[in-house]
Parts: sequence; C-alpha cells; structure tokens
Amino acid sequence: MENLFRLADHDDFFSRRCIWVNGPVIVGAGPSGLATAACLREQGVPFVVLERAECIASLWQKRTYDRLKLHLPKQFCQLPKLPFPEDFPEYPTKRQFIEYLESYAKHFEINPQFNECVQSARYDETSGLWRVKTVSTAGSARNEVEYICRWLVVATGENAERVMPEIEGLSEFCGDVSHACEYKSGEKFTGKKVVVVGCGNSGMEVSLDLCNHNASPSMVVRSSVHVLPREIFGKSTFELAITMMKWLPLWLVDKLLLVLAWLILGNIEKYGLKRPSMGPLELKNEIGKTPVLDIGALEKIKSGDIKVVPGIKRFTRNQVELVNGQKLDVDSVVLATGYRSNVPSWLQEGEFFSKNGFPKAASPHSWKGNAGLYAVGFSRRGLSGASSDAMKIAQDIGNVWKAETKQQKKRTTACHRRCISQF
Repeated sequence: MENLFRLADHDDFFSRRCIWVNGPVIVGAGPSGLATAACLREQGVPFVVLERAECIASLWQKRTYDRLKLHLPKQFCQLPKLPFPEDFPEYPTKRQFIEYLESYAKHFEINPQFNECVQSARYDETSGLWRVKTVSTAGSARNEVEYICRWLVVATGENAERVMPEIEGLSEFCGDVSHACEYKSGEKFTGKKVVVVGCGNSGMEVSLDLCNHNASPSMVVRSSVHVLPREIFGKSTFELAITMMKWLPLWLVDKLLLVLAWLILGNIEKYGLKRPSMGPLELKNEIGKTPVLDIGALEKIKSGDIKVVPGIKRFTRNQVELVNGQKLDVDSVVLATGYRSNVPSWLQEGEFFSKNGFPKAASPHSWKGNAGLYAVGFSRRGLSGASSDAMKIAQDIGNVWKAETKQQKKRTTACHRRCISQF
C-alpha cells in the first residue's frame, strides 16, 4: 500500500488519529448496514461499521411510535442469512423487530463503532483511497478520527433526517409542536384537538393512535394519496402484488389493485382522500411515494372520528387557518412530514449521488458507483430492496478480495506510525 504514504502530503493528515481499514467502511448501522456487514462476514471480508448514535437501528429505537408494526409480512422484511424466529407474528411489532436486529448483529459478530458521526467522506485521487473523517460524540472530549479504505458503503438510508416544513405562523403557535419522530403515544394528547400534518402511513397511524386515546385529530391532506387495504381476501396486498407482477405488466397490476381496493374500502374520495392519476406501484417506482396500507384509520375517517382537512394557509397563536378559509381551534400539532437522505451533507461526490441524496441511477442499478463507492437501502424498495443490494455489494467486494488474497504477497509495506491498522 505504498499509495498510503501519499496521504501524508495533506496538511491535516497529522492533525487527527488515522486508521487504515483493511476492507470496506460501512456508514450506518441500521438494517441496511447490518445486512451488508453480515453478507461481507459470510464472504470473509473484514469491515468497519460507523454509527453516529449509541445503538443499532436508531431510527427504529429512538424515532418511532410505540404502536408501530411492520407494514409488510415478516418474510419480506427479514435480512439475508437469518430469518425471523418462527414464533414471531406475521407482522412483528417494533420491539420484536429491534430484538431481531440485535440478535442479527450478535449472530454475525457485527460491532459498530458507535457515537462516530461522519463529517465528510471523499475519494483521494492521488492514493486511490477513500478518506472518511469522523467526530466522536461520546463523553465531553471531542475525538477526531480519519478512516482510510478502498471501499465505502453508504448505508445511511432514505430516512436519515426529519423533514420540517415551513408553514406561516407555526413559530408563533402557542401549543405543542412535534415531529412524528418524537411521537410515542397518544396518551398525553387525551382530550386535546390535534392537527396531524401529513397523510402517509405515519400520518394515518398517528391519527388512529390519537383517536384510540380519545383525542380529536384533524389530518391535513395536501395532495392525493393511495390507500390500500393491508390484506386482500386474507392475503397480504404486497404479496399479492408481487405475485401478479410475475405474470402481468405493472400498469395492469395497478389497475387490479385499485379495483380490489374499491371493492373492499369503497369510494374514499368522498372522504377527502383523492387518488393520484398514477397507479400505486408506478408512483412508488417513479418518485418513491409509498401507498398507505390501511390498518384501521379509514374506518375512523368514515365515522368522523378522524377529520380530513385540506392544506394549511397559516397558524395563529391557538388556531390554524386552512386554504378553504376554515379556522380550527388547535391544542397541538404533529408533523408527519417524512424524512430525507442526509448524504449530500457529508459525501463529497457528485457522479453517483444526486443532490436529493439518492443515487442517480434507478433500481436495480442504484447499488454501485465508481472507485469503490456503494449504496444500500436507497432503492425505494424497503427492507427487501436493501437486502438485495447488500448481497450484491458483498459479492462484488468479495470477488475482488478473494482474488487478491490468493495472490502471493511479494512484499509488505509498513504503515506510517500515525496510521494505526486496526481493522
């Protein structure tokens, strides 16, 4: 690795602890990062997983509500090489999924470097290596580390940062304002009038949970939305769609799903839920917007327990004014406005990733870039898509690794004393 010496030409090389990683660096210890690490372990390739939080799957552990369950059957959500326990229900709970991920990490001996927040990652053209700079957030001391590696796997996912909308007057509103990532239960909202901004799966479930805790939710529906039953005639809607897509074109599967949804749910437009012109699967593929899988919210909407209201014009101290001129008294606001990728904030690269933090190439070509750069969990195909990406990445790196380790090493080059080869 004589190219490693060239790194010392840079001014900041001696200002931080430097670690040479004899394998890929994986940024993110969520399901995507864990799946990639497990597949690399099976290939015999060493790796380092960097995680900014103090636990694996921090989105699931810290930023999800208590009543959350997997929206899809467990066979479509399990990670590679290790299925869910047989005694788990078809739709595992949040706690069960976290237990599964923790046992998964233990089984494959995945030990992330916790509290390591990646500040920047860039490819060094001179050395042909990736330089990943991190800051440790553990304790009061600020520790900076630079990891040097041949391969970089971006596994921070589609939902790294919450999206906070700019709404006129929201900063002047006197009531409680929180994002859905901070929402745990409707218990503290009992008896209150709550505006839920957003009508995706989170918005629907938060509204349902509020309703079940005797709050009065008003759900803001600013645009069209596909609502499908979670199951059709006792079979998972997702599984039914996957089965039909083996034989039928996507547009026809969309048509059939909408007909079946109409038969089961009825005409939802009269309740203020207008369907998009594009079918649910096509919409998911094109822009990544996931259809809502109904688990009871629609019944509450039909009964009037959950009120559907149009877009917001502005907030005042204790009211919200809607675009139709209607004014509602409000005690609290929950912003179910989704999440976004944070890749542009730290990855210094412009060929593979676009400005929105997603790979420019659509699935199934979104997993591999140039110069040893990979992406996992950005295919807009949920956990099954992340698992597929992880297996491809591990196979790709593993092929190179195995070919090189078979070659006789003719010479070895000692690392500079400031570059500690620990991995």
